[in-house]
Amino acid sequence: MSALKLHQKFESNAGLMIFGILVVSAIGGLVQVLPSLFQESLATPTASTRVYSPLELLGRDVYVREGCSTCHSQQIRPLVAEVKRYGPFSDAGEFVYDRPFLWGSKRTGPDLHRVGGKYSDEWHRLHMLDPRSVVPESIMPGYPWLAEREANASGDVTARLEGLTLLGHPYEQSVIDGAPEAVAGLTELDALIAYLQILGTMRGDS
Repeated sequence: MSALKLHQKFESNAGLMIFGILVVSAIGGLVQVLPSLFQESLATPTASTRVYSPLELLGRDVYVREGCSTCHSQQIRPLVAEVKRYGPFSDAGEFVYDRPFLWGSKRTGPDLHRVGGKYSDEWHRLHMLDPRSVVPESIMPGYPWLAEREANASGDVTARLEGLTLLGHPYEQSVIDGAPEAVAGLTELDALIAYLQILGTMRGDS
């Protein structure tokens, strides 16, 4: 059967066309996924990489919920311009305990992967409440409600840590047991700031 006739057969048969699309998509997916399953660097933490503390973990959840990765990436590519602007390029080992990855693909705002320690907690607090109070040209919206919400309002921080432990995150039992007390009285804003302050500080050579 010639290539032209095969092509016409696919075009005239919807079921066959759908099957073909699924096969090609599956092959494309495997090409992307399989290498990551056997690439040691993606499963080996850097010398400084550690699991998130209970407060940082809750802050990361706030970051995900509020859609921060829509406007901010967390991946510095090994390009001169990016390294000069943001700092050392991202290392795969820094993301071992990230579920899911928050690399992002758009930079309406700056990349945040090396923002940890760059600004004070108070700066971040002002920035989240009223971005233009510290960055006049900012187009970022404010998030004042984070200062009013309890960090562990759902009361499930212990369950979250236990779940991550099942996935291979090396949390000590004392950290899991003490998590509710560690985040008691703190707000979602406190948690988000704690998360931002740890970003990019776990590179092996930092």
